[in-house]
Amino acid sequence: MLKRFVLLLSALVLTACSQGPSKAPFNGTDITGADYARGFALTDHTGQKRALADYRGKAVAVFFGYTQCPDVCPTTLSTMAEVMRQLGPDADRMQVLFVTVDPERDTQALLAEYVPLFDPRFVGLYGDLETTAAVAKDFRVFYRKAGDTSGSTYTVDHSAGTYAYDPQGRLRLYYKHGEQADRITADMRRLLAGE
Repeated sequence: MLKRFVLLLSALVLTACSQGPSKAPFNGTDITGADYARGFALTDHTGQKRALADYRGKAVAVFFGYTQCPDVCPTTLSTMAEVMRQLGPDADRMQVLFVTVDPERDTQALLAEYVPLFDPRFVGLYGDLETTAAVAKDFRVFYRKAGDTSGSTYTVDHSAGTYAYDPQGRLRLYYKHGEQADRITADMRRLLAGE
């Protein structure tokens, strides 16, 4: 009986050792395999039609916002600019996409002026009202006009998270607003390494 127990214990130890150390969890929320946020068909700030598949081979971060946002959007874009700086040469293997939820005011020209201010590699994306609503729904992004909606001085309440895709185009991570740049950078390095 003791001999059988020792053999069983040895087999369990060997099995555990053969699996190797488990990988640390990502800093962002791991949503690998989620059945939403699968893609989009929008126009970029240079006038080119774009789809998520256009960025295969790069880690991609997608954020929804608007150019007149007083705090959340510039903070997130500044954080992503810091991620690019921390990535160094690997930043060329990452793409940050800013999707406007305010297509009535965020024209191609305004996006072309605003988004690259944070990093010249960043891309602003827009669609018409119907397309914007469809893409936001697929990404589970909430947005609505607030304040004085009778004119053009309204604000837009919106979800403030960032989605991350691996270089194969698979949705992998979600970051709540306020995530630190170094924690995002660490995750991006892992995605770029094929984890």
